[in-house]
Amino acid sequence: MASQNIKLIYFTGRGRIEVSRLILVAAGKQFEDVRLETFTPEQKAKTPFGQLPLLEIDGETFAQSVAIATYLAREFGFYGKTNRDGLRIDQIVQLTQEILNAGYRAYLFEPDETKKAELIRELKEKEFPRYLGYYEKLLRDNGTSYFVGDSLTLADLIVYDVVFAFLQRGFSTSGFPLVEALYQQVESHPNIKPYVAQRRITPN
Repeated sequence: MASQNIKLIYFTGRGRIEVSRLILVAAGKQFEDVRLETFTPEQKAKTPFGQLPLLEIDGETFAQSVAIATYLAREFGFYGKTNRDGLRIDQIVQLTQEILNAGYRAYLFEPDETKKAELIRELKEKEFPRYLGYYEKLLRDNGTSYFVGDSLTLADLIVYDVVFAFLQRGFSTSGFPLVEALYQQVESHPNIKPYVAQRRITPN
């Protein structure tokens, strides 16, 4: 796929495509990063399921954020060394979707301000620390500084991305030293560090 043209299409923020951007950045792959200010009915009609994000490879278009990230991780060596590694990565990816979706529900989809405040409080005081605890145990059990094996995988990148999003909203990883070490390790990656330093900060 190195000789193919890769295009990622999403809105202007990080959102559900950022982990795929991070995979390509970590791999040192060139790609076109298309960020849409609007998503019109005409544009929706040209997509597989009427939604973003999209991955376009030589004119062929694919949807669904996890499918896109999984494909890119497999293609560029961020999916472990064995099928069992892939299973370990998949469980972390799916676990992370739970806390990510809880964040979207609280911050973006709840119209009632009182209920929204309560959802955010629950996230900050209970749910986010609970998921950090899961991550901390997985890192401890693996015995390296990564979630799976001894090198960077999709699992590390997706947790980094989600933790970044919560830290931006005032959440804390205090008390979870292995998660904090992983976060710093990913952010210090020689390809990721300059990308993160120059990317535009957006709410989502």
